[in-house]
Amino acid sequence: MTNASVITATDGRGRCAWAGTDAEYQRYHDEEWGTALHGDRALYEKMSLEGFQAGLSWITILRKRPAFREAFAGFDPEVVAHFSDADVERLMQNAGIVRNRLKIQAAISNARVVLEMAPGELDELMWSFAPAVRTHPLATLAEVPAVTPESEAMSKTLRKCGFRFVGATTMYALMQSSGMVDDHVVGCWRARTAH
Repeated sequence: MTNASVITATDGRGRCAWAGTDAEYQRYHDEEWGTALHGDRALYEKMSLEGFQAGLSWITILRKRPAFREAFAGFDPEVVAHFSDADVERLMQNAGIVRNRLKIQAAISNARVVLEMAPGELDELMWSFAPAVRTHPLATLAEVPAVTPESEAMSKTLRKCGFRFVGATTMYALMQSSGMVDDHVVGCWRARTAH
């Protein structure tokens, strides 16, 4: 019996079907998605990119990620926090990124919130919402939730801190991509199995 939630690529590996046949998407699936990501700067970048992704496909953001990194100074919160209105206008003219004024302003505002925190505090706060590790992978992609109680709690807490564009669905996507949850499905070579 085959699982429609898994595709077998030309390299013979079974992958979550969303990875498709795009080489960059497959690389992202294999090397990043579901891999534990730590560090305030790395999680600030992930938060920013997930915010920009809202309403768009992740592959769009992934393909624009190099341009985002250049435009947002490598997502260094100390630099981005000092972006001015002129920088917002500059970014609005940058065809390499998603030109959404509210999302750009949120990325800048969020950098300022990160700077108000102690070093390591954002990492500790976000990872405090990671649920217990699931011992068996999900059977199909249909079982993957869009929102969980943990992502709702993370969203609520981050909003209280002053972060923007951190809705529960966006935060669940962040939890998936940063390895706080493992949503690789049965038949995917990256799915965790019981030991």
